[in-house]
Amino acid sequence: MICLAAAGPSKPPIKNNIGKSSQEMINTLCLDRKSLAFTRTDDPDQISHLCARTNNVIWVDVPNPESRDFDDLAREFNFHPLAIEDCKKGHQRPKIDEYTGYYFMVLYEAEMRDNGDLELCELNIFLGQNYLVTVHSKPIRAIQTAERLWQEWTDLAERRSGLVTYLLVDSIVDDYLPLLDSLSDKVEQLEEQIFEDFRTEALQEIFNIKKQLLFFRRAVVPLRDVFNTLQRREQPIFSRDTMIYFQDVYDHLVRVADMIDTLRELIAATMDAYLSVSGNRMNVVMKRLTSISTILMSATLVAGIYGMNFNFMPELGWRYGYTGALTSMLVIALALYYYFRRINWL
Repeated sequence: MICLAAAGPSKPPIKNNIGKSSQEMINTLCLDRKSLAFTRTDDPDQISHLCARTNNVIWVDVPNPESRDFDDLAREFNFHPLAIEDCKKGHQRPKIDEYTGYYFMVLYEAEMRDNGDLELCELNIFLGQNYLVTVHSKPIRAIQTAERLWQEWTDLAERRSGLVTYLLVDSIVDDYLPLLDSLSDKVEQLEEQIFEDFRTEALQEIFNIKKQLLFFRRAVVPLRDVFNTLQRREQPIFSRDTMIYFQDVYDHLVRVADMIDTLRELIAATMDAYLSVSGNRMNVVMKRLTSISTILMSATLVAGIYGMNFNFMPELGWRYGYTGALTSMLVIALALYYYFRRINWL
């Protein structure tokens, strides 16, 4: 689902998208800041009419945009071609670009799949003073959360589109924390498996979590820099009171980034622990093999001596020679066994 919004002078109506399902039609949510009433419509022809009213704050939702949708965006809102190109191609690095009268922002919503893989869903935002335009090709859970909260926070309607942007981005960032808690629990389970019940499969799980953290860090750390930059800029669009809400998002992102770095250090320590435990187990195996080999070699030494084909060997004619040889082998083996047990090699 995709969110789009606009405010501005009356313009030609947007053409309807023929062939899309009802879930993929353009969905416009408008707030009248005077009456604090919300209006919803799925008729794209109403967008220009709603934008013409300066008291309105508009959020329009368009799922799975097609090429003509991008053309309509460029025409309706006069977005820069470079911003439209970045939005159309996707797979952008989290960033914020400033254009005349609006910002273009890229961020990612994170979700853990049932198979344990981390999925990042790209969200492109065009942010103006009275409108919000969000574009994405996959469903974004935070949109429903932000919409519900926006309808509850009508007492802050004077914050205009800054409020709904804060609610949307904050919902996305807040979902990062449970995901990191889940990864932290996995790391703790791996540590228990390594020290209590060593499993070779733990190494693959360690590398998988390490890869997920790196993947996640690439989406979070640049986003932290985005809001840090937003805080330091002169803000012609939003007031200082509105920017306080973005400061809250920045603080959450700093916390998330710190948690990611902590988990990366923890997973590195877990990797070292795995290698250490694996090396210790290998040393124990080598000690046992060495002890058993030494015992067998000592018995073989006696058997080899009496297996030589010399004619004049003192014990060859002895009646109890065979019994004596076996006894000497057993005594030597037992002596070596108790010695190795004493030094903890067996």
